[in-house]
Amino acid sequence: MAKHLTPETKISTTNEQQILVRNKDLVNELMGHVSFTEMFFLHLMQRMPSKGEIAIFDAVLVTLMEHGLTPSAIATRLTIMAAPESVQGAISAGLQGIGSGLVGTMEGMAKNLQDIITAEEGVEASCLRIVNGFKATRQAIPGFGHPFHKPDDPRTPRLFEIARQAGVEGHYIDIVTTLSKTVDQVYGKHLTINATGAIAVVLSEIGVPWDVMRGIAVVTRSAGLLGHISEEREHPIAPFIYSHIEDTVPYTGKRTLDD
Repeated sequence: MAKHLTPETKISTTNEQQILVRNKDLVNELMGHVSFTEMFFLHLMQRMPSKGEIAIFDAVLVTLMEHGLTPSAIATRLTIMAAPESVQGAISAGLQGIGSGLVGTMEGMAKNLQDIITAEEGVEASCLRIVNGFKATRQAIPGFGHPFHKPDDPRTPRLFEIARQAGVEGHYIDIVTTLSKTVDQVYGKHLTINATGAIAVVLSEIGVPWDVMRGIAVVTRSAGLLGHISEEREHPIAPFIYSHIEDTVPYTGKRTLDD
């Protein structure tokens, strides 16, 4: 049974003249003094980021914001067509598609990396154990493979370059390099480290817990989906998607309309 704890919060408080957020005066220390990236990092990690951490965190937010006409963006566009007054509903519809298939796979990669870095058997043996486990169960390895970017995802080396330039020690970059070689060896072909996999690596380098990484994708994808809503209102494509499905997906039930 969980131990009873006195309810408390360390996030914010306010009175008639002052607002504190994470022990910072909102008006005098934060507004006009920090960027959204810095504020986001402070709120999540409970400390101000270093210059290098800002560069990494900002690069992650930029990388994740837009992915084209993915199922997530299509869901948002179809929702805003059906409910044009509900911007928040349309964004929420798109955010539901952030998961183990698209965008949200960074947490799976991060968990594997943390397993490897703490394993007593050593990095190479641990990599081999994890990769063989995924192959045996025919599960996709989080953070590897991409349907379009071949042989490699161009975003990955750039994210690693930004992290190196930011001065990280590079433990996780070194580990994922070994993991990638093991993946290619076991599967007998090259599987790229995709962008979400690389994001898991660089976020791990700056101490972001694996179980909140998907939430970072949710925040930045919200901005991306708002961009899709704006374009949908100017140049609608949701009606085309809807009518195309209606025209090309046949009804195959046993009963017809004439019955």
